[in-house]
Amino acid sequence: MEYGALYRLGVEKLKEAQIKEAELDARLLLEEVCGTNRNDLLVHEKNPVLEENYNCYVNYIEKRSQHIPLQHILGYQEFMGLHFVVTPDVLIPRQDTETLVEEVMRFLHDGMRILDVCTGSGCILLSLLKYSNDCKGTGCDLSEKAVSVAEENARALGISAEFVQSDLFENITGRYEIIVSNPPYIASEEIPALMEEVREHDPLMALDGGKDGLYFYREIIKQAGDYLYPGGMLFFEIGCGQAADVSGYMRQAGYQDITICKDLSGLDRVVSGVYKGKG
Repeated sequence: MEYGALYRLGVEKLKEAQIKEAELDARLLLEEVCGTNRNDLLVHEKNPVLEENYNCYVNYIEKRSQHIPLQHILGYQEFMGLHFVVTPDVLIPRQDTETLVEEVMRFLHDGMRILDVCTGSGCILLSLLKYSNDCKGTGCDLSEKAVSVAEENARALGISAEFVQSDLFENITGRYEIIVSNPPYIASEEIPALMEEVREHDPLMALDGGKDGLYFYREIIKQAGDYLYPGGMLFFEIGCGQAADVSGYMRQAGYQDITICKDLSGLDRVVSGVYKGKG
């Protein structure tokens, strides 16, 4: 089959399966299989596709038609210009989370120590270490499988970082200038209404933020002061409508200079504050 015709076949199948971005996903899967780029649809659409590539593409389209996330089919996701391995054991890195990384980077200085709580794939911590100098970082996650994925990403990127299986701060020692977290923040009752790709394929433990979606913010804020230097900073990614609550919890815990940062869509996305120390 010709390249362009195979692409159109993929689009048709994905549209039948009500995949929202059928054209984009069909093209990305075809480029992955054939080792091509977007220009090939314009200038080489009449080129024949090898039989093994045809079979692989049809298989990928069938998987995507079942609402298996594109990233799980490809096995990776781009984040902050870096290539991260993803599996069903970790939350797929989202573009919105780049806002969190960029906000931390505004305050990150050479040689700082960073702790990433609920690290998942390690994309936040590893991005911060990649784009800074001489910083040291630890990532922790309750899931041992997530820790393994994060370690794999660190090796692939050639970045030195420590990853620890830990229920929040349970196995964490020492103090840090920066603590950052993108914790589970979806209210339990809202999970059944999530899109199928998220509901069925992202790990539940990376989504469920308890009855009101705020459980992990309260727990992290309650404990983080024991692991921050005075003057250190705590950064959170937040969900829609959570800025006021998270800011209030931080204020009650004695954090100062609390700031809310919006993402590219104009939605509140990051809350941060400065820890002044006890007493």
